[in-house]
Amino acid sequence: MLGVFLAATFTITSAAFTDGGNIPSKFTCDAGQASPSPALSWKDAPAGTKSFALVMDDPDVTQVPGGFVHWVVMDIPGKTMELPEGFQVGSVGVSGSTGMRRPGYMGPCPPTGAHHYHFKLYALDVETLGLVQGASRADVEKAMTEHVLATTETIGLYQKQAK
Repeated sequence: MLGVFLAATFTITSAAFTDGGNIPSKFTCDAGQASPSPALSWKDAPAGTKSFALVMDDPDVTQVPGGFVHWVVMDIPGKTMELPEGFQVGSVGVSGSTGMRRPGYMGPCPPTGAHHYHFKLYALDVETLGLVQGASRADVEKAMTEHVLATTETIGLYQKQAK
């Protein structure tokens, strides 16, 4: 009898929140403009992964097609398996732009009610997408076409604190 081989599942997690759980306020606009990004880690990327791209968005903002973009990082080296809390693009990765047309992380800040924040990680078969800092999510998605080996995501919820 032949054994059944089960491929490992590409996954992303955060030490700050569980999938479907609440994002702590320290990572949001309630902590101020300079809120740090939550730590993210991933495992079991597919063979042939040469880089990663990360997109964080809020699809509950229906006024923006595809949702509001909070964070874009591309060209994360394929051997990287985590972004630490407060990650700043430097020697690792290139920062795309948020929905406010600024590079870097922009913490959750829903106008009303609880919103869902999707942290989507793409395993890519190229070392670089060839884009410059400030590229839009649309630019990144277009450049990734035909290079995505696998995708994973984790979702955090956030609702502004009552004042």
